[in-house]
Parts: sequence; C-alpha cells; structure tokens
Amino acid sequence: MNPLIWSTLMMSLATSTIITMSSNHWLLAWLGLELNTLSILPMIIKLHHPRATEATTKYFLIQATAATLILLASITNAWQTGQWTISHMTPTTTLLTTSAIMLKLGITPMHLWYPQVLQGTTMGTALTISTWQKLAPLTLLYMTHSTLNPAILLALGLGSALVGGWAGLNQTQTRMIMAFSSIARMGWLLTAIALSPSLTTLTMIMYMTTTLATFMPIASTTKTITDLGTTWPLSPPTLAMTMITLMSLGGLPPLTGFMPKWLILKELSSTGLNTFATLILLASLPSLFFYIRQAYLTPYYPTNNNYMEHKWRFKLNQPTHTAPMIMATMLLLPMTATLYTTT
Repeated sequence: MNPLIWSTLMMSLATSTIITMSSNHWLLAWLGLELNTLSILPMIIKLHHPRATEATTKYFLIQATAATLILLASITNAWQTGQWTISHMTPTTTLLTTSAIMLKLGITPMHLWYPQVLQGTTMGTALTISTWQKLAPLTLLYMTHSTLNPAILLALGLGSALVGGWAGLNQTQTRMIMAFSSIARMGWLLTAIALSPSLTTLTMIMYMTTTLATFMPIASTTKTITDLGTTWPLSPPTLAMTMITLMSLGGLPPLTGFMPKWLILKELSSTGLNTFATLILLASLPSLFFYIRQAYLTPYYPTNNNYMEHKWRFKLNQPTHTAPMIMATMLLLPMTATLYTTT
C-alpha cells in the first residue's frame, strides 16, 4: 500500500477514535464511529485474498449494523427527551445503545464475527482491532455507565468469560486463540464497568499492555502454535519472553496480568457478590489452561530439519518498544496500589 494512503488511514483511524472519546453529542459520537470503521476496512482488505475479503465484509456489516442501532437510539432519545447529549438517556435508548456497543466489541452472544475477522487479516491489523478499535465503544460505555443496568453487564461479562475460555480450548491458530482471549478479557472489563469507572480504566490499560506485549514478538514469525516453537533457533530470548507474556495474559499471580483480576475480585467480594466472583474466577480457568498449554508446548516441537538448523542466520526484526512492553507485563504487580489510585 502507498505510504501516503497508509499514513492517511492511520491518521483518520486515530482522529475518529479521539472524536468519539471527546464528544458529548450523539451525532458526533456516531460520526466518529463511522469514520473509524471506514478507516480500518482498507487495512483489513489490503492482502487481496478471499479470506481478507470475507473478513472485511463481515466487519463492515457488523459495524454498520451497530452504528445504525446507535443512530436509532440517539434519534429516539432526542425524540423522547429533546436532548442529544450522551449523558441523558431513557431506558429504551440505553438498551439499544448497550446492544450496539456489545455488537461492536464482540461480546457474547454477539461474538461469532470477531474470531473470523481476526483470522482473515494480518497480525498487525488483528492487533489494531483487538486494542485500538476497542477504545471508542468502551468510551461510550464509560460515559453512560451511570444509566446502564449492572445486572445485564455482569451477565454479559460472565457469558463472555465462559465462552472465550471454552471456545479457545480447541484452537491451534494464534489469531483465533488471541480472539477468544480478547472475548474472555472483555468479559472481565464489562464486570469492571459495572463496579467502578476507575477500575475500568486500569483494566483497559492492563489489557492493552499485555495484548501488545503478546502480539508483537510473534507477529512476524507465527501463525499457529507449532510455528511458535520454531522461533527458538531464531531468537531464544524472544521465545522465553513470549512464554512469560502468555502466562501474564492468563493472569498468573506473580505477573502483571493478575492485577485487574485481583482488583475486580476484591470489588465483587466487597459488594457481596461472592457467588458471581467464584463463577467468573472458575470461568477464567479454561483461558489459563490454553495459555499455559501454549507456553508449555512451544519449546518441545522438533527442530531437526534443515530449515530449522539454519534459521538462526535470519535476523529477527522486533520493534524497539517490544522489550519495555514485555517488562511491563512482568513487573508491574507491585505497583498495583499506585496505579489503582492514580487511574
């Protein structure tokens, strides 16, 4: 793709998200979401492959449907209240808006498009969809959380955690695993929105940090679990760090990924939702299982073919910010109290 076109798309993608995040008017928020969708579509289809075309079509239809629901909700809200501000919502518009945002985020039961879209595009675009594209819909949830029904959010969060964990058990493709991982972690994020806005901010920061640190080392070398083991002759430190980031993504206690789960479980227990805390904790066990399985199996694949023997001759090009991101996924747990009070 032409560098000028690529830079224009990236600028449009960033601008559209900022427009939605800074808006207080429903039409301006809808405009930002539409611009955001139109900016990411050429990035998904740039491979000119049937799978990329399928992924682009699915993404466009889902996002257009969600944007139409948001526009319908905003018009209905303006008709009933006489205002276009996001903070003034009626129960009907709240339900429509929540449904549209859940569809945009790929939350259970509206999640089936999400793994297919990620599987049909490149690792870089999949990373963008998994991180940056979540910000605008989550901002709308953040701004309307006072009018949302906490019981619905908790039910959707528990369902996403369950489906993301169980559906990811049978996957071997790296992008499919990361897609179901994102669905499961969105469940925890919805639970945080129902409990505390500040906890939501911290959970989102930790989600983006661990996802970036997991995607970047494997973006140029792996498509399946088997491919992940072949990076050992190319870069042993990269494979070792990738194993640690996978366990941090699963939320093992000494690592940074445990921080949001720890705080969410604390909030659930302090509000008397002990049964829900137990259920969502048990729902995260399948996710933890396939992370640990992926981390455990990577060094044990055979490397006795000629291609693997000489793979160390190739240079592994990693972004300069990969190492700081990996260190952040390992060592931020002692700063939990500071991060929680500052967000």
